[in-house]
Amino acid sequence: MRRLFMLTRERLRTGRRARILSSIPWSMPVLFFATAYIIAFSLIAWLYGTHSISIGVAFLIYYYTQQLSQPIMMISNQLDDFQKASAGIVRVQELMGTQSELTDGEGIPLPEGPLSVDFKQVDFGYGEEEMVLQDVSFHLKPGEVLGLLGRTGSGKTTITRLLFRLYDPAAGKVELGGVDVAHAHLSDLRRHIGIVTQDVQLFHATVRDNLTLFDNSIDDAHIERALQQLGLTDWFHKLADGLDTMLAANGGGLSAGEAQLLAFTRVFLHNPGLIILDEASSRLDPATEQLIERAVDTLLSGRTGIIIAHRLGTVKRADTILIMDSGHIAEYGEREALQMDSHSQFARLLLTAHEAEVLA
Repeated sequence: MRRLFMLTRERLRTGRRARILSSIPWSMPVLFFATAYIIAFSLIAWLYGTHSISIGVAFLIYYYTQQLSQPIMMISNQLDDFQKASAGIVRVQELMGTQSELTDGEGIPLPEGPLSVDFKQVDFGYGEEEMVLQDVSFHLKPGEVLGLLGRTGSGKTTITRLLFRLYDPAAGKVELGGVDVAHAHLSDLRRHIGIVTQDVQLFHATVRDNLTLFDNSIDDAHIERALQQLGLTDWFHKLADGLDTMLAANGGGLSAGEAQLLAFTRVFLHNPGLIILDEASSRLDPATEQLIERAVDTLLSGRTGIIIAHRLGTVKRADTILIMDSGHIAEYGEREALQMDSHSQFARLLLTAHEAEVLA
């Protein structure tokens, strides 16, 4: 508590100094023009009182004083933006200077098409914390869809991070298409994996650039075919400028469903062999979720899929179910067999959630 108090007090002092310094570019012009208006009105009152100027000249003195304030206030705002940009540049430089602890593999190529997934006695923990995954082993055949269930913190998302090789396991091996992910080039590995999460990252750019991630090698015809295959033609035709329609950063102006559809198209364009849907529909209302069902089916067609979900209805297209519990595999097997087994944990979850009829 004492350490927390000391850190909080230092943060207050630093924040107060920063606030005072940041107010200077804004307050100085305000004080300057407050003084200027006082001088102008005093001069007007004196000259008009001595009949040296007319009421029109008095107005011109005030008007010219006011006209000077606008460009100076613009310069003040630009100085404020410059300070923010300078701080941003420092942070970007620090980020660019950060070296990954991961070493790129020697470049064993991954096969094209749907990929198998193998976890072999994998242990993993973040930093020095206790292991998040312990002795996790499972096999997913090419073209199969896995429904990954479990409570928050059970290790579901960690499995996808290891597949994408954001981290290396503390023990065991992760294989994709029969290739140890540690031996593949990171660029090749991530080209073969497509991830759609509940938070869609969009840029202040055109629809085209947001879909292709600024890859000019993807032509418009390919993009339009992908939109048609995913059933998004009607949505596309509603765009004011088509692919040239500008989007705001972080999806401003788009609904959660529209942003999610863009994410599906983005993945579809790169044609990965493994699709990971990490709570991709958790933010959508039931009506909007129905609109993207066709897009999800098309996205998973001919590809291996991993669907992470809390709502059991979203795993109705899964072939196999894996339930995680505190870093361990609590249950693993074919979805239909587990659903029919009244003693299985999956069947009990369905009954508890009253969603058995949804998966029928």
